Amino acid sequence: MLRSMITATNTMGQLQKQLDKIGHNLSNIDTQGYKRTETTFSELVRQQFNNQTNEREEVGEQRLNMEYGIRQGVGAMMNSTIAFTQGSIKQTDRALDIALTVPDQFLQIEVNGQVNYTRDGALYLSPTNDGTNRFMLSTSSGNLVLDSNQNPIVLDDNFRDITISKNGMLSTVPNNEEDVPQIFELGVVKVDRPQMLVQKGNNLYGVKDLGDAQLNEVLTFLTGDEISVQQGTLEMSNVDLSREMTDLMVSQRSYQMNAKSVTLGDQMLGLINGVR
Repeated sequence: MLRSMITATNTMGQLQKQLDKIGHNLSNIDTQGYKRTETTFSELVRQQFNNQTNEREEVGEQRLNMEYGIRQGVGAMMNSTIAFTQGSIKQTDRALDIALTVPDQFLQIEVNGQVNYTRDGALYLSPTNDGTNRFMLSTSSGNLVLDSNQNPIVLDDNFRDITISKNGMLSTVPNNEEDVPQIFELGVVKVDRPQMLVQKGNNLYGVKDLGDAQLNEVLTFLTGDEISVQQGTLEMSNVDLSREMTDLMVSQRSYQMNAKSVTLGDQMLGLINGVR
């Protein structure tokens, strides 16, 4: 009786984690570049309880090994993965809005001296605050956008417009025709092993501890026509509201069923104690 209650309790804890993941997906349904978290369940290791010794029985001319015992489970375990499927493209007609149109490509962002990665293409110009009237290309959180050499993109204040080509080349339109346009290549990487990415919050991703692996085994640094971006658009979240609501209802019913199992187990223990 106690084992059934423990099994149900273990499963309830994992179902609560699934509900948290679903709630996080729903709360980011309008977040640009957000990738939903998918959840699956696997069975925890079963335990073998032998209540009799193995015996042999003869059936005609055949001899069969009869296995005696009970294999009891101890609940379920939740597994989560990030679904890097392409989100819908929203037209904004804003020069500094870009959408990465290939699912496994990411922008390189500098966060506290470390390189992170994002699919959020809502970019802005921030003043350098060094008295030079220059601007740095940054995200909405103020993190610097890096170029193909992993250097911050810094623009002189002598342009009137910015264009970003399909292959990630950012160029300025000078105020005067005799001025030379400023040209930068956006730092875009392709993630070859998505399972090595970890969510860092604020729509950012980092690379897990590589151990003996090398960074080039996880990421490919792209240049030229390998990059695919679209100016004046944003990639929206890939969260499917109907799917998330369906998963939410199924998870809630499973939680209620396991909670009922705990209640029934408690009632049966009460009856046993009453009989004694």
